[in-house]
Amino acid sequence: MGEYLFQVEKLTTGYGDIQVLWGVDLDVQAGEIVCLVGSNGAGKSTLLRCISGLLPPMGGRILLRGKHLSLAKPDEILEAGIAQVPEGRRLFSAMSVRNNLLMGAYLRRDGMGAIQKDLEFVFGLFPILSERIRQSAGTLSGGEQQMCAIARGIMSKPALLMIDELSLGLAPLVVERLSEALLQVNQSGISILLVEQDVMTAFELARRGFVLESGRVTLSGPTSELANNPTFQEAYMGI
Repeated sequence: MGEYLFQVEKLTTGYGDIQVLWGVDLDVQAGEIVCLVGSNGAGKSTLLRCISGLLPPMGGRILLRGKHLSLAKPDEILEAGIAQVPEGRRLFSAMSVRNNLLMGAYLRRDGMGAIQKDLEFVFGLFPILSERIRQSAGTLSGGEQQMCAIARGIMSKPALLMIDELSLGLAPLVVERLSEALLQVNQSGISILLVEQDVMTAFELARRGFVLESGRVTLSGPTSELANNPTFQEAYMGI
């Protein structure tokens, strides 16, 4: 376990007069995979939208390496080192796989040599993308689109990669392949915040977890302890 890379402190936000998050505290340490689980409508995607600058906070703080990002714009947050893989992939469907990946690197200033090296890295993770490099992203299968979305996030060279619903709508074998790839991504030095309804998938990857219910964090700790918590088991594991 390392130092805190990312912290959310007492974060509140919502849509107009409707408050969705109520004083959320969450943190990710350097080199860590952390999961955020909760039922549909708990506020998980709203939290990621707020972190990414797509939704302004009503209160609280968002920090990366101690730098305040609470009022930063989405491009500033991406450039600071936080990338999001959104729910539903949201690729540029008419563009090629290669151009989708290069769009992930559009804010980088370290030159095409470094960008090409990272292209080779993501093609190593997902060889099928190399085979589909000139194919329109919208013609890929669901699993291939998720690979492309994750690869696009990696191409921004983030310190923290946030993934919203990794397994949604995908076959178990595809989810297993994606999970293996994320472990390699993490080993390369990228910390991961995984937002996931599928508790088993989340707990196989993450060492620590946070449980979000009705916009509030109600449980947190090592995933091994959460999995043995009777309240958690009843609510999320059907035990």
